[in-house]
Amino acid sequence: MTSAPTIDRRTVTVERLVRAPASILFVILRDPATHLEIDGSGMLRGEPDGPSQLGPGDRFTMSMSQLGMAYRSQSTVVEYAPDRLIAWETIGLLRGRKVVGGQWWRYELVPDSDGTLVRHSYIWGRASLPLLTIWLPGYPRRMRRSMPRSLDRLAELAESRPAHEDPDECG
Repeated sequence: MTSAPTIDRRTVTVERLVRAPASILFVILRDPATHLEIDGSGMLRGEPDGPSQLGPGDRFTMSMSQLGMAYRSQSTVVEYAPDRLIAWETIGLLRGRKVVGGQWWRYELVPDSDGTLVRHSYIWGRASLPLLTIWLPGYPRRMRRSMPRSLDRLAELAESRPAHEDPDECG
């Protein structure tokens, strides 16, 4: 079950226990092609451009849509610890120009006797002009509603994979 979302100093965080090893969760999270499957916001569209398995400093882009406006997100991996942590910084591009960005999406994986505690954070205080570009349009509130759905989808995907399966073969 997903815990109630919290907002703390320009960060929205949700947690959920997933009955799968951290290694399988990490393979899913570092594969941009699975992001569409786990997206609870409904904003992601189509296939990503970039590496099939992310590593430190890697960059990938995704087609996005919000309120009928299509744009592209460009993300760069900013934190990376195998089977423990992955985070990327995202900027929004419209016709090739940065229109918003700097916020981070972060997944921490904490092994637990029943699986893995996944802590998912949207760190919006890092964005350019965060009060104007993130808070006023209501993104923290929207993400607080959609992030638990993302964790539920991540759990469903991870829990459907055999625990004995080689994590490097999962993605």
